[in-house]
Amino acid sequence: MGTARKTPPPTRRSGTPKFRVVVTDVDGTLTDSTRRLDPEAVRAVRRVEDRGVPVILATGNVLPIALALHRSLGLSGPIVAENGGLVWWKDPAGRDRVERLADRRVALAAFRILVRSGLPVHRLFTDRWRESEVALEANVSVATVRRALGTRPLTVESTGYAIHLMEPGAGKVVALARVLGRLDRTLSDAVVLGDGDNDVEMLRAAGMGVSFPSGSPRARAAAALLTRGSYAAGFVEGLKASGVLD
Repeated sequence: MGTARKTPPPTRRSGTPKFRVVVTDVDGTLTDSTRRLDPEAVRAVRRVEDRGVPVILATGNVLPIALALHRSLGLSGPIVAENGGLVWWKDPAGRDRVERLADRRVALAAFRILVRSGLPVHRLFTDRWRESEVALEANVSVATVRRALGTRPLTVESTGYAIHLMEPGAGKVVALARVLGRLDRTLSDAVVLGDGDNDVEMLRAAGMGVSFPSGSPRARAAAALLTRGSYAAGFVEGLKASGVLD
């Protein structure tokens, strides 16, 4: 599981947190081990927002699910959905804006190759709402999928709950750079919390990356801080360690 690493306490000025934005995964981060939203995580994100620090969801979930969570949690930040293939934000006039960063036809072509190869691959029920990628049930390994696709250019990542196929060039870091620019922030301004292989790059690029004992080995290795608590308990612990939450 690894040992919790210590991060120097964040510097504060006049009660203002050092980090100006929070980026968080959803499943395994705001939830418990059964993927139920944790009330402690809900209270924590609302307190962070009350301090004027926007919270951004960066998730493999489809946009309808992420947007429902965003509204229910009372968040002000934009949304990175479908593992960075889709972003959502409100423009200055309050209108909903969506940008697709990957061509789903590339992922669908890869899925057809997997079917023809004989692999027992199945698309998630929520795949009917995806616009930029294909998500598969995690009944085969990522390595098996990559071998079947051979040298075909494609991003194949695991969230721990599904396997995601996407055209190269998108992803959570690329998507976050786009939406953070709209807030006049960068990833160096962000506390990033996540638990999956698909979170690795944003954990590495963050001002402070946080993962948990329940996270994947790669996510744990990429984080600057490995909390003692797992799942949502680790999420709250990470926010406190970063200084964005008292």
